[in-house]
Amino acid sequence: MKSEFLSLLFVALAAPVYAGEGLYNTGAELVEGLPLKWSLSTNTIYDDNVAAGSSTTADSSLAISPNLGLSYTSDDPQSSQTTIDILGKIGIIHYFDAPDTLADDTFSQSRISGSLNHRFDERLTFRSQNTMANELEPDYSYGTASSRSGSESLSWLTDNSLGYRWSERYATYTGVKYSGNRVDSTGPNNNDRTTIEGYNQIRYQLSQQSVLTSDYRASTTDATGVASDSVDQYFLVGVDHRFSSSTVGIFKTGAQYREVDQGDGGLGPYLEIAFKSQVNQQLTLNAFTRYSAEVNDTVLPGPGTSFDYEDRRALRIGSTASYIVSPDLSLLSGMDLIFSDYLEGRDVSNPTTYGPDRYETSVNAYVGFSCRLTEFLTANMYYTFAETYTDISAAREYVRNRISIGLSAEF
Repeated sequence: MKSEFLSLLFVALAAPVYAGEGLYNTGAELVEGLPLKWSLSTNTIYDDNVAAGSSTTADSSLAISPNLGLSYTSDDPQSSQTTIDILGKIGIIHYFDAPDTLADDTFSQSRISGSLNHRFDERLTFRSQNTMANELEPDYSYGTASSRSGSESLSWLTDNSLGYRWSERYATYTGVKYSGNRVDSTGPNNNDRTTIEGYNQIRYQLSQQSVLTSDYRASTTDATGVASDSVDQYFLVGVDHRFSSSTVGIFKTGAQYREVDQGDGGLGPYLEIAFKSQVNQQLTLNAFTRYSAEVNDTVLPGPGTSFDYEDRRALRIGSTASYIVSPDLSLLSGMDLIFSDYLEGRDVSNPTTYGPDRYETSVNAYVGFSCRLTEFLTANMYYTFAETYTDISAAREYVRNRISIGLSAEF
């Protein structure tokens, strides 16, 4: 019984998280040791709507995006007390014919993630997950951006926790998360956020495949400009279930209580799902869903004033799939759907007046392939489609197509 519990707790529960997982994270990845690898790559991009999200004019341009990447995973967690996982990319995007509506023609497109998992003994585990990104094209799977803004954003997150096994079936995780977002904007600075969150999760092993969970989270967010500071509390129950040795799902639901400094806040539902499956040796599937009230992008301009939305609800759905056709050829695809409702918009110049509710729906999908040409050289090609529907403003509504062709050298 003891060995069965350790297998579930430290593999399905406390196994090292892949760096850069975002909302796809299940916390149950089996990590094999990978040596330190560097890559040097460049992509040529055709973009038919360079200023999407910030202009009503659809200008096209060719661009080049060189970057330097690295990846590293230490030994298998089953044979080591400490596992380190690093994944990073430092790069830029340069548009040869950038429209005047963009602030510049060269932007950062960089992200680095790192995680550390250390088992002090059979009972005590320390886990740290860290991410920093400075990018023009948002990665929607991290749950911060809802649509493209046409501006660079700097974001970061550090999540550190201690897990303790109190008995063969009962364990807890207690931690602190610090995150933030800074948007490079020439207009009013209403988009920057800094959040500190404390949390505690109680875990009970129901069976060899299932762990019942109970979460309490409390976070405080400092906002800039006319955006309100806020406090959020989450009361969640759920289950972590391993359907098979290669398929795992994380399910959480409950209530989110939100307090807004300059508004009323309130109680709302919360849902969080993450799913991973290695269907067979060729096919891998990942998916996530999250429904919650969010703290970013709460201020919208209106006629002669701005409105700070106390309740901005978002449903995020994401999926990725990869298929290995042969040792040298892989097919990749993915999609993000984001449905946002802006509710209870308070007029910042007259706090007793509220504006109309707004909506925004964004879709971002891609399909492509990666082909190994030699032992060290790989070619890739991707097509990306993005579209946003909204009644917020004409500039935020767009259709966008991109084609990217690239080469990558690994060493």
